[in-house]
Amino acid sequence: MSKTTKKSKVEESALETTRQAQNEIQPEAITEPVTTEEIDEKDAKSEVESKTPKKTKTRGKKYLAAKKKIDHDKFYPIKKAVELVKQTSFSKFEGKIEAHINTFDIGTVGEITFPHLDRGSKKIVVLNDAILKDIKAGTIDFDILIATPATMPKLLPFARLLGPKGLMPNPKNGTLTDKPEDAVKKLSVAKTILKTEKKSAVVHTIVGKTSQEDQEIIANINELIRIIKPVKIKKLTICATMGPGIKIDINS
Repeated sequence: MSKTTKKSKVEESALETTRQAQNEIQPEAITEPVTTEEIDEKDAKSEVESKTPKKTKTRGKKYLAAKKKIDHDKFYPIKKAVELVKQTSFSKFEGKIEAHINTFDIGTVGEITFPHLDRGSKKIVVLNDAILKDIKAGTIDFDILIATPATMPKLLPFARLLGPKGLMPNPKNGTLTDKPEDAVKKLSVAKTILKTEKKSAVVHTIVGKTSQEDQEIIANINELIRIIKPVKIKKLTICATMGPGIKIDINS
C-alpha cells in the first residue's frame, strides 16, 4: 500500500471520528413554525431599535489625560510609539500591549512566532490510560489533549465534557494525528494564528507587556509587520490594555 493511500485512510478515519464527536456535542436542532404574530413582533422591535439613538461612549479622566500626550493625526516611528504606549498606560496592573492591524482582505493573514512573547507554559498531554482515568473522574489537568485516530473513540463518551472547553482533539488544529510526538513538539512552540474579524479586515493580537524591555516589544512589532507584509497593511495601531491608540509608521 502506498504512503499516500495510507495517509488518506488515516485522515478519513480522523475526520469521521471528529464528526461523531461533534454530533455528541451538538444535539439535533428542533425547528418550530414561526407565526405571523411573531414576525410582526420582531419587525416592530427592529423598527423601535433602529429609531432608538445609540449612547455615546464616554471616556474617563485618566484616558483623556493620556490621550493628550498623543498627536492623533501622526504616525509615529516604532521606537517612539513603544515609549508612548508605556507612558499612556494608566492601568494599576501589568497591562498587555495590543496591536490592531487594518488589512486589505478578510481572512487568515498568517502564522507568527513572536521572538519575545511569554504566553505562559501550557500543559500538553497525549491520551493514555492514566489521562483517560482522570477524564472519567472529571479531572482536567491539561491545556491541550492530543489523540490518535486509534485512541480517539475512547473520548467520544466525554465529548460533552471536553468539547465546550475546546479540548476535543481535532485534525484541523493538529491535536488528532498519527504522530503525537511530533504534535507535542509543534504545539509547544508559542505560535499565533493571525486572522481578521469575520466581517471586518482587522487583525487583533498581543505584542507584549508594559513591563517588557522596549527592544523586545519593537522586535515583536517588526516581526508582525514582516509576516503580514507592509503592502497588505492599511494601518497599524498599538495601545496598552488601558490606554489610547498610537498609530505606527510601518516604514520606520
